[in-house]
Amino acid sequence: MRLIMLVATIALVMSACNQANNQDADATPEAEREFPVTVKPVALQTIDRTLEYTADLMPFEVVHYAPAAPGRINKIYVEIGSQVSKGQKLAQMDQTQLVQARTQLANAKFNFSRIDTLYGLGSISEQQYEQAKTQYDLAKSNVDYLTENTALMSPINGIVTAKYYEDGELYSAAPNTPSGKAAIVSLMQINPLKAFMSVSQSYFPQIRLNQQATVTTDVYPNKVFQGKVFRIHPTIDAATRTFQVEIIVENDKQILRPGMFANIELKLQEAEAVVVPAIAVLKQEGTNNRYVFLAENGVARQVQVEIGKRVDDLLELKTNGIQPGAQLIVEGQANLMNGSKIKIVNK
Repeated sequence: MRLIMLVATIALVMSACNQANNQDADATPEAEREFPVTVKPVALQTIDRTLEYTADLMPFEVVHYAPAAPGRINKIYVEIGSQVSKGQKLAQMDQTQLVQARTQLANAKFNFSRIDTLYGLGSISEQQYEQAKTQYDLAKSNVDYLTENTALMSPINGIVTAKYYEDGELYSAAPNTPSGKAAIVSLMQINPLKAFMSVSQSYFPQIRLNQQATVTTDVYPNKVFQGKVFRIHPTIDAATRTFQVEIIVENDKQILRPGMFANIELKLQEAEAVVVPAIAVLKQEGTNNRYVFLAENGVARQVQVEIGKRVDDLLELKTNGIQPGAQLIVEGQANLMNGSKIKIVNK
């Protein structure tokens, strides 16, 4: 019985050894395995440097329009939504004071004309002449002032966005607009529009007046609107290390409106950059870390990279020591680890 058990044990041990030997013969150590890869030289390419921002569109100019002094409103000629031109009459105020001022001006003018004649003949003193002239100038100035504040003319081309009084009401000059100002009507110039961008101080030397920008909105996904830099604020915000840039946006058809959300792409100067096929860039699972593999002396070297601008199916690399001409692995990189042995099999 003992003999049978001994023979069975020996047989099991020999079988296990044979299986182990067979597995060792079939397996290749991972360290000695060569992975087939395809490589491509890293190249420089000229690309347009751009800054991308989001912003709310704003009216180019806002005017809360009112006369200089309280008074009765005879008639308002516009309604909310009315398109107005510069110099167009918006409202007519009560003219009682203006009529009185014109009468006073006529009297002052007649008196000054008489005094001027006498002064030319040497019949009166220079002091009397200056007094008459001053009275005439004051009367004329008062008429000009009342004329301007009686017939209210639009100071801009724009659209009426609010109306706060009706015909016959008394304008009181009390604050009545969202901005805390007093007005009979509010006007906005919406062609063009403008947008503000908070730009990092590192770009301050690269921003210039009239630099071109493109503007898109979700409201009109298939339309691109043109813009340009028209004002650069001169100071840097110490808290955010940014400065304000104002973009003027063309709106000839007036389909854009203040308050719309827009995407703005500001074109900087052209520059040479390292670009690689997008498929060569891998992302570390669970992070935003990106990396590529370079072929060096028969092994794969993993290099962490930052992504810049995308150009079609290429990505700009903010390189970490990657030089033009380096052999970038563009196929087979998914199976690699840093230091893996590789075999280049370019067709």
